[in-house]
Amino acid sequence: MPAKVFAEFLGTFWLVLGGCGSAVLAAAFPDLGIGLSGVSLAFGLTVLTGAYALGPISGAHFNPAVTVGLWSGGRFAARDIVPYVIAQVAGGIAGAAILYVIASGKADFQVAAGFASNGYGAHSPGHYSILACAVSEVVMTFMFIVVILGATHRRAPVGFAGIAIGLALTLIHLISIPVTNTSVNPARSTGPALFVGDWATAQLWFFWVCPLLGAVLAGLVYRLFFERSRQDPPITGT
Repeated sequence: MPAKVFAEFLGTFWLVLGGCGSAVLAAAFPDLGIGLSGVSLAFGLTVLTGAYALGPISGAHFNPAVTVGLWSGGRFAARDIVPYVIAQVAGGIAGAAILYVIASGKADFQVAAGFASNGYGAHSPGHYSILACAVSEVVMTFMFIVVILGATHRRAPVGFAGIAIGLALTLIHLISIPVTNTSVNPARSTGPALFVGDWATAQLWFFWVCPLLGAVLAGLVYRLFFERSRQDPPITGT
């Protein structure tokens, strides 16, 4: 368990530093900014690289919603949820702390500008309503967990899960950055919010409740409709 917990800490640290770092440091860099597409790809790449580097140790959750979703889907023990989530949140905060040190080295840096925090309503990048943001976070997390459960199914092609999961997170960000700045990960939301404070911490509850709800639903649906078909299908023909 110590190795698993540290792997979850390190993987979540990498996700927040890489994903949020791309948004804070590179998204709108003069003339050479990577834009929303680049930020989306950065989040996907952190998960993809982290999955292959640390997946053999901890399963590479890097996200409380993934841990809860895997538990809901019957793939993860309830007794291990708390240490995993604590490590993930600590990693998210550490990643945000390193990002803050780097970003504050620029003279005109203002953490109040957002620091890649998630928000709804007036603090949604596109000023989407709380209902629209809730639907986005629940559905995006739901589909993320479905992809994870499917890509790691025992009948899935071996060795490709990290690619599918990383691309899924990239797609999710391409869709929902304008809506909530894309959470689908309470640990990713917690780190930056603690440095912004004010509205970001006031809205942080939302980015715990919605992703966890989507994760639980995904686990239950996958378990009900797909997991019981784990036996190999009958062979037909000659």
